Amino acid sequence: MPPAPLVDPATIDTARVVADREQIRRSNPQRFEMEQLSAIVHLDLENKLIIGYKDVAPDEFWVRGHMPDYPLMPGVLICEAAAQLSSYFCNQVRLHEEGFIAFGGMEEVRFRGQVRPGDRLLLVGKGLRLHRRHTIFDCQGFVGTNMVFHGKIIGVPISGQDEAPGAT
Repeated sequence: MPPAPLVDPATIDTARVVADREQIRRSNPQRFEMEQLSAIVHLDLENKLIIGYKDVAPDEFWVRGHMPDYPLMPGVLICEAAAQLSSYFCNQVRLHEEGFIAFGGMEEVRFRGQVRPGDRLLLVGKGLRLHRRHTIFDCQGFVGTNMVFHGKIIGVPISGQDEAPGAT
C-alpha cells in the first residue's frame, strides 16, 4: 500500500513557476542529459516542502533503448530527479557554504507506476532531516494523480575542493 500523499497532486498549480530551468541551473550543477528538473512550482522553507516537475520528452537519451517500442523512464532517473529537487531545496536554505548536496543514497524506494515520454512527472519533497553533513527527504512522484514513486532520498555534501577517489 502506498503512503498517503505529502500533498494532493490535484491541487498543485504547475503553471505558477517559482524557478525555471535557468534558475535551477544557478543552484544545481547537473547539465545536459543529467538535468532532471523542468521547474520548481512550490517552495515552502518553513515547512521544508518543495514541489517541482520534469516534463519527459520523447528525445530523452534513454528513450531509444529503455525499452524499444515501449520506453519507460528508468527508476534510477526518477530517483535522480527527486535528489535534484532535494538538493535545490538545500541550496535555497543555504545549508552549506560551498559545493552542493549530492545524491548519497536512498531508502524504502518503491515504484508503483510508469513514467513515459510525454508525461509530466510531478515531484514532491519534504525535508525530514536537514543537516550540513547529512540530509533526508521524503519524496514522492506522480503522473497526474497517480503516485508512481516514493522513497527517502539521502544527501551528502560535496565541496568543490574534494578530491576524486584515488587522486594524489
